[in-house]
Amino acid sequence: MEENKSNSRIRILQTGILILNIISVMGISIFIYGTIEKIRRTYGAREFLNEIQAIVWYPYAKIWLCALLLGFLTLSMVIRDRLFPNNSKVILTSLVADFIVCFAIIIELNFNYNGILLLVFSNVILYVKNGKSRYILAAVAIGSFILADYELLSISYRLYSIQDYIAFYSATKQQYFLSIYNIFISLNVILFVAYCVNIINEQQGNIEEIHGLNEKLHDVNEQLQKYSLMAEKMAETRERNRLAREIHDTLGHTLTGISAGIDACIAIIGTSPEQTKTQLELISKVTRDGIKDIRRSVSELRPDALDRFSLEFAINKMVTDINAVSDTRVYFDCRVSNLKFGEDEENAIYRVVQEGITNAIRHGQAKEIWVTVKMEEEDILIQIKDNGIGCKEMKSGFGTKHMKERIRMLNGAVTFDGSDGFIVNARIPIRRGETYD
Repeated sequence: MEENKSNSRIRILQTGILILNIISVMGISIFIYGTIEKIRRTYGAREFLNEIQAIVWYPYAKIWLCALLLGFLTLSMVIRDRLFPNNSKVILTSLVADFIVCFAIIIELNFNYNGILLLVFSNVILYVKNGKSRYILAAVAIGSFILADYELLSISYRLYSIQDYIAFYSATKQQYFLSIYNIFISLNVILFVAYCVNIINEQQGNIEEIHGLNEKLHDVNEQLQKYSLMAEKMAETRERNRLAREIHDTLGHTLTGISAGIDACIAIIGTSPEQTKTQLELISKVTRDGIKDIRRSVSELRPDALDRFSLEFAINKMVTDINAVSDTRVYFDCRVSNLKFGEDEENAIYRVVQEGITNAIRHGQAKEIWVTVKMEEEDILIQIKDNGIGCKEMKSGFGTKHMKERIRMLNGAVTFDGSDGFIVNARIPIRRGETYD
């Protein structure tokens, strides 16, 4: 609101300067023409010519020429203000045109009035924002204002003076005309000063507003930096937890398989050394595959088997490896014809099955494990059931905790039942748009 008021005052003052200069220029030219006509009618030309240094040529034509030049000046301002207020080239061209027109008016008035250059100066202050261009145009306007002074030029050139035409009248009228002449000159300067004061106040207000915005921006930047640090720490925490889950799932599964295989070797080493050797070779192979899987999982955070094979094939391979190195039998029943989903969904299904088998062998001491995967509407149902010792009092360990986190991240749910062996039931909603048969 304050900015609009300030702009309105500036526009009013600018218009006031233009109107005042139009009245002054036309008033001087008409006064000179009227005085010459009065001299002609009173036959006082000889006496008048003896008192002056120079005469006005074609005074009537000067009236129309000054009016035409003022019309061009007004048109230039309208084009600049109304039609192309944001075109810098048009603004600069019009300001140069203003200067040329105003200087032509001053020449036509024989330098008796140079106040119209203040109008050019005011336009330069308002429209030219570039510092270099503003200083150049302002310097030209000020220099022209100084050089266009009648008293200075009349020393070297024969110029007619409006004072001589005023002196033709009686003393009373001379005082009247001189007062009007000086009042208009003074009003032009006063309006220009008021205009400059309003421009300075507006710019000061803009500077204060910019300072305020800079302070707010600084505060916002500090808040953003704090939020960025918080987000970074949260991301680090999430990544740390994800790494922990991946390492636990991969490393835990591999070590469980090795442990189960070694237990089987210990059981048969006294009765069948050859079978023990075969079993150890299988354990060695599973160990090497496990090491590769751990390395790839840590670097890529995705099970190696899922990168090389389909989800169903990867689970079958995991089951085959477990069956080969341990005396635990794992049965995999996939009731989905095309077990193919999004990457995060496949990761979760694979890790849930892997963790369920690992827990059944390590903690449940199970000899048989049944893994079932099936579809129910748009949900994947995973059940991992074993015949182990079970767990009537559930305690959330690292494996079950991260199994819950994985399922929860996909908006799924998982339940555990340790009353008869151990059963894991997981339900994962598959996102719409994924293809499966």
